[in-house]
Order: sequence, then structure tokens, then C-alpha cells
Amino acid sequence: MKSTNVCPVCGSFDINLFLKTKDYFLTKEEFSLLKCDQCGYLSTDPVPTEKELPKYYNSDQYLSHTAANKGVLNRIYEVLRTINIKRKYTLIKSYKPIGSILDIGCGTGELLNYFSSHHWSTKGIEPNREARELAQNSYHLDVDDEPQLSNFSPESYDVISMWHVLEHVPDINQRIIQVIKLLKRDGIIMIALPNNNSFDSMKYGAFWAGLDVPRHLHHFNPSSFSVLAKKHKLKIIDIIPMKMDAYYVSLLSEKYQNNSFPVFRAFITGFISNLKGAKSNNYSSMIFVMKKE
Repeated sequence: MKSTNVCPVCGSFDINLFLKTKDYFLTKEEFSLLKCDQCGYLSTDPVPTEKELPKYYNSDQYLSHTAANKGVLNRIYEVLRTINIKRKYTLIKSYKPIGSILDIGCGTGELLNYFSSHHWSTKGIEPNREARELAQNSYHLDVDDEPQLSNFSPESYDVISMWHVLEHVPDINQRIIQVIKLLKRDGIIMIALPNNNSFDSMKYGAFWAGLDVPRHLHHFNPSSFSVLAKKHKLKIIDIIPMKMDAYYVSLLSEKYQNNSFPVFRAFITGFISNLKGAKSNNYSSMIFVMKKE
């Protein structure tokens, strides 16, 4: 494990303890969230080393890396994923009717398969070997391991997407630089992230499933992410809510607290979160649509 003493977003050393929490999903180990008092960015502390990190993903229940359909949560996830795939396609098509897409953290490839079936040129990056092989074998997709990113040709893609991926990446600045290099001059970047300023985040606090420590190393809200985007000369052209995330994240959070009637309680919280998000633009998860300045 290693600790952070400088903010990777704004470079400030003004970092203080914000919250103590646990890996409620898997190991039950304790972690802290450190807050940069300059830009509001939160970081997980301590950060697992490269050797330690795989054990925190070593679970059949880690949904983004499995195609299995077991249990209530998995079934809910599968339904939401199918709906989200169509919504993501429609959203991207509103900016780029057709072209090439690179999906970083593509999992088992369902999104890329949908784009491929609509005549897009597709490329995927997936660090998990099992998920990568499923994408390759099930959908015949062109999916590489993460280190291959540095070998791709510059300005090759019309769209580069990271759906709940950037928060997992150890070096966020290096990743943003890589993405900018691979993006065409008139291309767009879509990055989806949990929002730690949402109502459900505030309600559940240390139990909020959107924290997902230590798999999530970085924690953003619209304000802190805009600092990161500006730093890399990216212009945010739209911020799109992911309204269904409020319900799913609330359901996980209820389960972490062992509350009775978790589905009902999660529905109420998700509904309130989206209602408040409509007024404050602080939804549970948000998609940042960006282009080069």
C-alpha cells in the first residue's frame, strides 16, 4: 500500500482526511478518503500497489467483468446494462452519426458489439483477461490489453469512451494524455463517473456504493472534474445524467447497511436523488462529453 500527499488534479499539497470507510463489497478492509481542499478532488488512501490490486477484483460478483446471470443484483444489472447500451449508442450518435470508437474498459464487449452491428469501426481495451477473451470469442471483437494503448496510432478515433473506468486508473493524468493523443482533431471523449456531490452520496456517506474503495482510486464531482479537464485543455461541451445509476447504487448501499426492505428504500432514495439532481445538476453518476480545445 502507498499513500498520496499531492493532488493529481491541481497539484496542491493541501490534502486532509475527509472520511473513513471500508471495502464493503469484498474484503471489509478499512480505507480513508483524502480531500484536496483546493479543488475538492477525493482520493482513496492507502492506494493498493500493482501487485495488491488484483485481489480486490477477485470475485464472481464483480459485475463489470462477468457475463453470468446469477442472483437478483446480477439480473438487475443485466437489464440496466441492456437499456444503457442503447442509450449510450443514441447519445454518441447525436454527436457522431458514424465512425470509429475506442472503448477503454470495455468489459465483455456488449457495447462494442452493439456499435459493430450498426457498422461502426470498433476497438476495445480491457485489462481483465477473462473479460477480454469473452469479448474476443463471443463477439469476435478486436480487444487488447491495457499496455497496448501506447502502441496505437495517433488521432485514430472519432469517439473514445470510458464508462466508469477513469476512477480505477492509477495514473489519471497519463490516461487523459493517452486519450487526447489517440483522439481525432474533431473527435469527442465521453467519461462517465460517480458524483460524490449527489444526494445518494450524501445520504449513505461511508456506505455509499459509489465509493467502491479501493477499486475506485479517484472520486470526482462536476467541479473537481472540470479542473482536471481544463488542465488537459479539454472543453466540456455537455454533462449528461445517468439516472438509473441512482437506483442501482442505492440498492447496493442499502445492502451494505443491512437495511430491511432494501429495494423499496433504494427506489425512494434513487427517485429523490434524481429529483434533486434535476435542480442542482448533481446526479448520482454523470457523463462528461468533451472535445479538444
